[in-house]
Amino acid sequence: MTGQEPVERPAGGARHERVHTMTVAAPAEGVYDLVADVTRWPAVFGPTVHVEHRWRDAGAERFQLWATANGEVKTWTSRRTLDPVAGRITFEQERSQAPIASMGGEWSFSPDGPHSTLITLRHHFTAVGDDPAAVEWIGVALDRNSEAELASLRRIAELGHPPSDLVFAFEDVERTPGRAADAYEYIRRGDLWADRLPHVRSARMTEDADGVQELTMETETADGSTHRTSSTRLLLGGSRIVYTQHVLPALLLGHSGQWIFEEDVTPGPDGGALATTVTARHLVAVDPAAVPTVLGTGTTLAEARAFVRDALGANSRVTLRSACAYAADRAAVAGARAGQR
Repeated sequence: MTGQEPVERPAGGARHERVHTMTVAAPAEGVYDLVADVTRWPAVFGPTVHVEHRWRDAGAERFQLWATANGEVKTWTSRRTLDPVAGRITFEQERSQAPIASMGGEWSFSPDGPHSTLITLRHHFTAVGDDPAAVEWIGVALDRNSEAELASLRRIAELGHPPSDLVFAFEDVERTPGRAADAYEYIRRGDLWADRLPHVRSARMTEDADGVQELTMETETADGSTHRTSSTRLLLGGSRIVYTQHVLPALLLGHSGQWIFEEDVTPGPDGGALATTVTARHLVAVDPAAVPTVLGTGTTLAEARAFVRDALGANSRVTLRSACAYAADRAAVAGARAGQR
């Protein structure tokens, strides 16, 4: 896919518009950067579940985004044009999902005093068949998500730290003999984690026909503290499970992640053996205002980042090793059965 592919939209009707504004006590450049870097969105904007770039260069990009809208997970592909000098980002959906027929708009960031920024978020849209109920549904979703996104922007921008100090990513990797499908199935069954993983005290999960899961857990960290989390997870093609958390530990403003499963053949004297690499990837936004309360007065932001990385990484590694052991056991059983034939 390239940035030159044609736009595809279902038939719509009359054009409708929505405008949302908010003043933020932060310089325009930093606020612009938070919106311009779409890879940060799952940890910055609560409605965003996952983003994948399809194409990008210095001033334009194309990506697919998954987000909640009125309690449903929707996905679409968008193009954006970025103009940091003018403080403007324009966007247009090229593959919308019903009931949206088309949608586009613009972010603009205008200085409103020496240390303040006026953010304006404009949308225009058409509804499939120009159905009045669909128009209302889209309008409600836009109002709800736009207000939530602007509030998230203000909260992070006004903390007074560069975004790169607050939002960061890390990953842990394990490799195992066996099939990716077995490791994937282990991670998919989050409803069984309380019986399988020592750090999970309880887990409840639902899954719909489109592979959207809602998972609520109570987990324990290495220091013995517990917290409740609630996540939306998406099953993508049998090789990835992506998620974003809605109920977060006190130290975090945002947390999203991915489980990635890659199968290959390790060379050997008998032609090679099947093996799987499993990656647990995290994207988090730390809340510096919560650091003294959670970790103690005098704790630096760098120390808080290290704590988050260690705490989340420790639990991820336990889960990774357990999933890999499950896949290895399944491979050993399959091998023993094959040897008996």
